[in-house]
Amino acid sequence: MSTSARDLDAAARTDPALLDPDLRAAFEGCRLLHAEHGKTYYLATLLLPPAKRPYVWALYGFARYADEFVDSLTSPDPQALVEWSDAFLASLDGDGRGLPDLPGAGGPADPVGRAMAATMRRWDIPRAHVEAFLHSMRMDIATTGYATYEDLREYVYGSAAVIGLQMLPVLETVAPGAEGPARALGEAFQLSNFIRDVGEDLDRGRVYLPLEDLAAHGVTKEDLFEARRSGRITPGIRALLAFEVARTRELYAQAEPGIAMVHPTSRDCLRTAYLLYGDILDAVEAAGYDSLTRRVAVGMPRRLGVALPGLARAQAARRREGRWQTA
Repeated sequence: MSTSARDLDAAARTDPALLDPDLRAAFEGCRLLHAEHGKTYYLATLLLPPAKRPYVWALYGFARYADEFVDSLTSPDPQALVEWSDAFLASLDGDGRGLPDLPGAGGPADPVGRAMAATMRRWDIPRAHVEAFLHSMRMDIATTGYATYEDLREYVYGSAAVIGLQMLPVLETVAPGAEGPARALGEAFQLSNFIRDVGEDLDRGRVYLPLEDLAAHGVTKEDLFEARRSGRITPGIRALLAFEVARTRELYAQAEPGIAMVHPTSRDCLRTAYLLYGDILDAVEAAGYDSLTRRVAVGMPRRLGVALPGLARAQAARRREGRWQTA
């Protein structure tokens, strides 16, 4: 039996819907999306109790699937995003949480949507979080830049902050006030990606660095496109990215207390993601702030150096807690 099948079996002990073969296949499809496109996040997910992992696959798979409609460099299809997201929202049941009680008796038609709806139902994830996410995905259809940081934060709320809020029920909070750190961590992850992916986003015609920040450092959008073409990173661009790195580190600092606010069996997953996404900023610095002509990455030795000790701690936490030891 594969590891993913065992994870699905573990989840099915408290969620019988996951005994349905079609729904299991839908979750497996999300897992493959997660493993291929979100390697750091996927690695962190392995530190969760097996019964929780499939739901994180679904949350990631849904976000990635939607994002690809507008982010594909080869075949973007914005109209398909509109039609797909409208169909998904229309398929949700009356209370807006997900699938009907019986698997296969309605709900989303596509596999990614079915896994997401099942996850919303199992963990009582509000429809409003999903609507906010899809709103941000639609913003990518026509919006190619943001005048101010506050303008950008509207986009980041839906594209990332609500992902943190969606994760909270799965991670299980044990203290009040976890929502703020969860939002901050989602924003920090997203801004880290923006800093790492400046060059790729330019290829899509987009700039996710606020125009007010560019102006403050004497940089124009045209300067960024020219640097992408020529490979010459100016002092102004380096100073701009250093500023963005510093602001993102402030968000990580705001998010850090949230690690202790989730269930002990979830903390090492969250801590691993926190550390490895934060390392993206270190990698950008080490590259001389050149994320326009090359893609910086956190190396596998560092990933394993963080994840393996975390895995041992996570297993020990499951033994101590008992409830998630085998589930």
